[in-house]
Amino acid sequence: MIRFVGFPGKGAANRLALLLLWVVLDILPTRITPGGNAMLTNEQTILFVFPGQGSQYVGMGSDLCDEYATARKVYDQAGEVLGYDVAELSCRDPQDQLNLTRFTQPALLTHSIACLEVFRELTDDRVQPAMAAGHSLGEYSALVASKALSFESALKLIQKRGEFMGTYGEGEMTAFPLDVETIRPIAERYHCAIAGCNLPEQTVVGGRDVDLALMEQAVQEQFESKRFMRLKTEGAFHTYYMVEAARHYRPVLETAEFSLSEVRVLSNFTGGFHNPDPADIRSRLFFQLFHPVLWHSNLQTAFGDGVDLIVEFGGGIGGATEPAGKRPNLESMIKKTLRASGHQAEYLSAINCPSLAKTADTISGSDKSPE
Repeated sequence: MIRFVGFPGKGAANRLALLLLWVVLDILPTRITPGGNAMLTNEQTILFVFPGQGSQYVGMGSDLCDEYATARKVYDQAGEVLGYDVAELSCRDPQDQLNLTRFTQPALLTHSIACLEVFRELTDDRVQPAMAAGHSLGEYSALVASKALSFESALKLIQKRGEFMGTYGEGEMTAFPLDVETIRPIAERYHCAIAGCNLPEQTVVGGRDVDLALMEQAVQEQFESKRFMRLKTEGAFHTYYMVEAARHYRPVLETAEFSLSEVRVLSNFTGGFHNPDPADIRSRLFFQLFHPVLWHSNLQTAFGDGVDLIVEFGGGIGGATEPAGKRPNLESMIKKTLRASGHQAEYLSAINCPSLAKTADTISGSDKSPE
């Protein structure tokens, strides 16, 4: 179906003439967005995405709190639930705690939801997703965005999840530029395990430091041109090294209330959509702790469901010291997957004040000013 969005002609005759010209020239478009502008249409299928651990940085959220009362309200609510100043932790990190898992996860969840709430304000809450997804911790942000889980409940879950992962987990993680079937037998030879499938040729492996070092050496010898990267984490997340953490986390999960939502949320554990049954959601979040994050499968599922606009919220990566200079964490993986699949979709980010204002304006022409 053709979507006449900002159509250049005037009147039915001009529209029909241009349509016939497209047919004759065999250049019939599927969406007309002059200047690459992802203007919102009623027919768009929108996916909201949220990053996971590794996207945190000191100063995260400082620009939002300076500019938007909505963001300050989110941080205040998080502080009341968690019992400490989340804004102080995120913006200044005076005690050097932000990279500890028990603090990283609540801080990143709060930043993601602050970005989301500011975006909703700037767009008058007219941009509604059909689905939501998050990488690891980001799956909880996605559940909040879908309104299947309240922000307060998510904070309480994440506080204990991060605590247990840091206390009972062990090991480290390395990202390899190899497909999962190639890397798996090498990993298992050294008692390591697959922790994430981000791209067809990007697989994350977890294990003890000494085991990972032996595995990295083996990969270096077998694939001389491949460059791996050791990740800065407190443990081998999403592997069997997190089983004890998951055992302690299960009773906490059982107390969480989940609501029915029209927004479908993707499961890292299965690669497909969560079932709406709260018991199923709890079990999949439980298994997610010690099973690989199937992020590439999540994206493929979303593409197969016809998503044509993707918006990323929260976190940031890169060497810049200020929020405005940070880059979105998931953008590269999303765009690589789009190119490989041949699927067409717009990608936008909303991770700091400049990107929030630009994305809101791009989608809906909003020119809202901060308070």
